Amino acid sequence: MVSTLPKSLAKTIFSGSWSSLSLSAPLKSPLRSPYRSYAKAFSEKVREERVVVAEDDVVPTSGISRPLSEILKELNKRVPDSLISVRVEDGFSVKYVPWHIVNRIMNLHAPEWSGEVRSITFSADGKSVSVVYRVTLYGTDAEIYRESTGTASTDDKGYGDPVQKAEAMAFRRACARLGLGLHLYHEEIM
Repeated sequence: MVSTLPKSLAKTIFSGSWSSLSLSAPLKSPLRSPYRSYAKAFSEKVREERVVVAEDDVVPTSGISRPLSEILKELNKRVPDSLISVRVEDGFSVKYVPWHIVNRIMNLHAPEWSGEVRSITFSADGKSVSVVYRVTLYGTDAEIYRESTGTASTDDKGYGDPVQKAEAMAFRRACARLGLGLHLYHEEIM
């Protein structure tokens, strides 16, 4: 599995608070099982997995061959400010991590994660849509999932359709329940 990662994003993720990954040697991950019995069935079969940054630069990713606690520890680290966006809602500034950045971070720290839309519900008056999204993490010792909701107005004329916006919001929130970007929800308190 090889995926392209912009060099500037890779430098940001692998510096500062995301610097616990070793860049000196590639990490290993087990082959993919269609039955998700990774820890038992494929614990001895591994292959090298890397993220290609540029033609001449290769950055290794962390693999699934780690306990769930280690994956969660990585996801709970503070997201660098350079990856955080701000939008204005009802006169208030709201910080968030865009869904595509959340997706990249999940791929780097928990490459065998999965996500699914559980339901899409339009309000009775048709003015909003809500999406329930589930994110599942697979470790060598266990697997866990978290679900969350996202709601968007059907009247909003901004970029993207309402279902897309609600899904992105639900995805980010489900990942936050696993610790990714959770610090953004508590900044006003601290």
